[in-house]
Amino acid sequence: MTDETAEAPDGSVLDVFLSGPLFLDVVFSGLPTPPRPGTEVWASGMGSLPGGIANLAVAASRLGLSTGLATGFGGDVYGRWCWDILSDEAIDLSRSTRIASQHTSVTVSLAYDGDRSMITHGHELPMSYDTLIGDPPPVRAVIIDLDDERAQERWWRRARAAGARVFADLGWDPSEKWDASRLAALEDCYAFLPNAAEAMAYTRTDSPHAAARALADLVPLVVVTMGADGAVAIDSETGEESHVPALDVAAIDPTGAGDVFLAAFARGSLAEWPLEQRLRFASLCSGLAVQEFGGSLAAPGIGDLHDWWQRLDAARAEGDPAAAALHDHYRFLPDVLPARTGRVTRRAEATFALESDL
Repeated sequence: MTDETAEAPDGSVLDVFLSGPLFLDVVFSGLPTPPRPGTEVWASGMGSLPGGIANLAVAASRLGLSTGLATGFGGDVYGRWCWDILSDEAIDLSRSTRIASQHTSVTVSLAYDGDRSMITHGHELPMSYDTLIGDPPPVRAVIIDLDDERAQERWWRRARAAGARVFADLGWDPSEKWDASRLAALEDCYAFLPNAAEAMAYTRTDSPHAAARALADLVPLVVVTMGADGAVAIDSETGEESHVPALDVAAIDPTGAGDVFLAAFARGSLAEWPLEQRLRFASLCSGLAVQEFGGSLAAPGIGDLHDWWQRLDAARAEGDPAAAALHDHYRFLPDVLPARTGRVTRRAEATFALESDL
């Protein structure tokens, strides 16, 4: 097997480091009905973009966090294209690899009736992430998934021992046994951000707030996301508790919204913002993401956040009472946003590139 690996990093400290599987996502939207045997359904929209762990990596990088990613890229055109996209997003791929003997894993997502169905084909990485990463780079935070064997690997624990904060996420348990032993790694984590269904199932509680209180005994900072109902958080170290509503938006595609929320919350945490500000910033970023098509490339950039604030400020000045209330909640935003970067935020397109672009 011939692998291609990027150049070594320059030794600077990253803000965030991630590992996980990468997919090429092909997303169809605007389906009038689900596909049925023997029929053909036309979609009004389509996008091709990097998916999987790329959703989180792109979200973090676009929010101004220097981001490193360890993943495997297939040795095909899909893999090269995903590599180029993530490189253009200023993501450090020096601990990623391109595997010549494998094709890139592919997920086809079909969006209809306010939800989506997915079909995936691909391969496991032919090595552990410990082997791929070796010694982790100097980093301020790592984000891990408790849902798979990566939680048992050593690289993120070495990063923690060197001072990195560990933010943990968790997926749905397909067995629906909700074995609490899967939460054992939380003792080595700084923050845990499950959704409400997962949090209540693992804690055997009947409300997101009760689940958050139960999880607060296991990890210093817990955030339970509740979709349209917002998010609730408890910081056991400071005694802070906060609940913020979700941003009221017309959602197009929810893919990757949770990753954007997590990346935004991590950014606020690394900047030591008050808990409510972190939640509101994460709610804003995920609310902007669901108004765009696709997962990773739907993530907002710094320019998108400036644009949102200017629109809100203008609406408030025109006397819109809802804008005035929202303006008051987000009055911290101009003080924490960096200057516009001048980059154009890339969005998902139906094809890799037109011949005229090559």
